Amino acid sequence: MVIQDWLGENNEVGIDIWEKKYRQNNESFDDWIDRVSDGDEQVKSLLLQKKFLFGGRILSNRGLHKKGLKSTYSNCYVVSPPEDNIESIFECASKLARTFSYGGGVGIDISKLAPNGAVVHNAAKHTSGAVSFMDLFSHITGLIGQNGRRGALMISLDCTHPDLEEFINIKSDLERVTKANISIKITKDFMEAVKQDLPFTLSFTREETGETIEKTVQARELFHKIAKMNWDYGEPGFLFWDRIKEWNLLSETKEFEFAGTNPCAEEPLPAGGSCLLGSINLAEFVTDDNKFDFDDFKQTVDIAVRALNNVLDEGLPLHPLEEQRTSVHDWRQIGLGIFGLADMLIKCELRYGSVASISLCQKIAKCMIETAIETSNDLAEKIGCFRSCDKEAIVNTEFFKHLDNPILKERILKYGLRNSQLLTIAPTGTLSTMLGVSGGIEPIFDNFYTRKTESLHGADHYYKVYTPIVQNYMSKYGLTDDKDLPGYFVTSSSIPYENRILMQSTWQMYIDASISSTINVPEDFTVENVEKLYKFAYEKGLKGVTLFRDNCKRVGVLTTERKEETKEEKQKLDFLTPNSRKTLGTLEGKTYCKKCACGTLYITINHDSDGNPIECFINTSKGGICQANTSAVARMISLNMRAGVAISEIVKQLQGITCSACIKVATKGEAISGISCPDIIGKAISDFYIKNNTGSIPSDSKVDTKLVCPDCRNNLEFSGGCVICTNCGWSKCS
Repeated sequence: MVIQDWLGENNEVGIDIWEKKYRQNNESFDDWIDRVSDGDEQVKSLLLQKKFLFGGRILSNRGLHKKGLKSTYSNCYVVSPPEDNIESIFECASKLARTFSYGGGVGIDISKLAPNGAVVHNAAKHTSGAVSFMDLFSHITGLIGQNGRRGALMISLDCTHPDLEEFINIKSDLERVTKANISIKITKDFMEAVKQDLPFTLSFTREETGETIEKTVQARELFHKIAKMNWDYGEPGFLFWDRIKEWNLLSETKEFEFAGTNPCAEEPLPAGGSCLLGSINLAEFVTDDNKFDFDDFKQTVDIAVRALNNVLDEGLPLHPLEEQRTSVHDWRQIGLGIFGLADMLIKCELRYGSVASISLCQKIAKCMIETAIETSNDLAEKIGCFRSCDKEAIVNTEFFKHLDNPILKERILKYGLRNSQLLTIAPTGTLSTMLGVSGGIEPIFDNFYTRKTESLHGADHYYKVYTPIVQNYMSKYGLTDDKDLPGYFVTSSSIPYENRILMQSTWQMYIDASISSTINVPEDFTVENVEKLYKFAYEKGLKGVTLFRDNCKRVGVLTTERKEETKEEKQKLDFLTPNSRKTLGTLEGKTYCKKCACGTLYITINHDSDGNPIECFINTSKGGICQANTSAVARMISLNMRAGVAISEIVKQLQGITCSACIKVATKGEAISGISCPDIIGKAISDFYIKNNTGSIPSDSKVDTKLVCPDCRNNLEFSGGCVICTNCGWSKCS
């Protein structure tokens, strides 16, 4: 068999994804299947039938360790939260770098770090706060990668931390923490205070000094600020932390504690925890008479759980850190999920979010968790349970008691479980795009997208490309317009958010981990509606939820691509000549005094009559800074400013550059203005522009307000915490 036989000759996107992301060293399709299945005929059969796929790390990396490649099979980790000292903070940074280099995403919680202004016993005298270290973690995420894959990071903070308001607002600066998702660990106490409009105390006690920092806020006002930021930027996300702690198989196990979540938030994990992902394609279990085949599904769940356990054992030595190898050995988490839900409902002729669709999904989800527990129990009987398995504690969790299954209870009390965590629902954006079905529990994003081609004469032509299930239906019944589709063909923009939450809530009742899902809302969705959405999600028992509003300010973070210029515009850009300094006349400006590792930078920025930065001069102290280099940098900055280059582009090229001397000084806790001289200069230019103009730096006057794929220029979808291009397969975790 060849890849075209598996994915279809016309599935150019899927074939391209397979070749770029999962194929290794020009291996044949048959060799790839054998490598990924490790010769297991049952697993191989499921892969060939497209009923089950391992997570992307396994599809890409399984078996490569035999050739000496250091790559993990796990998509995600949570590292130990940094303690409140500089050594632990930079040890955490080192763990991030090492994990990213092996291809894993990471979640970290910074709630143990002291708030801004707390007393410290070093030269700084007061700490800059927990939020200040987010830039460090974000920078490392963008810096470290493997085979073109950049790291993915989630940073979380407890809702009781005094730095919470600063944390909430950090993403409003589009130049900061651009390489991480952020989420707030929301408690029941906070949500109840919101409902009753009560004051809420933010408090932190520093063990080293005994100092307690407290501030009291109105819960409802703070909730409104979070909702406003979500309306504008889609972050910070909500992690309903008490629900996460209480609704799983370990809630009664005394020695267990969650430390954070992975980047897309479908995996709450302990310190050092990791999870192996795999997903079942529900679209392949609908019979010819539009019914769901439960027997086939149960058999697939059984094989998939056993397969993930085999991969877990095989990959145990491949985790980057000792704390990860220990945690995986002790707890043995796997994450079996689903995708193709929307396609399955369409094949069953059910409208997404309808009462009938919710009822069917409830039956499927219950079947899935009970089968997964049965298989894990059978493995425990034959091989042994996970090291920290407390059988009595498991059957006494609210999650397990909800199943009301006395036979399973009796077997668990006798043999235990092989795995402490079994089910999750990840975004599956790349997997689902490769197979041409919907991702996770998301509805279909749209019935079609527009593809552009250029003729031999240079003219652009646009035509509709229908979503595969839409195209198949239209071809089968001879339809020529998607407007003629039956009513059970619905897209994300046409489904009320209440129905989306009810669907997620239904699955969450039977998912012991969590679910990654994005609710797309229209541009006219109000802040008050955002508040209602999150309150409804809390009431319905969700563990977390993500919102994305059309054309919100976060679009500028997700893509900075510009509209294509005309040939005339390109010619103008090719011959763009900077304004001569002699024609500028008298200018006004501002000088910044900034500390770097080698001394002091005196950065002068002058502006024109409209407040636009037009030139830059840099002088240095005699502390070892090279005046010639800084003068050269200043001249190039001035040249670009006078040529009309977007200020955001100049800042982007400067910020983030590292200098080992500056990093070394920063690790000692000494006051410093940035991580290198160029980084400091970039921040000064950014600050100057913002203070002389309203709002933030524009990335360019030609910025498109829609998400645009950087490879093929088609519009992107925001789904399940990831940005996906259904035209060419490009993807990016937000």
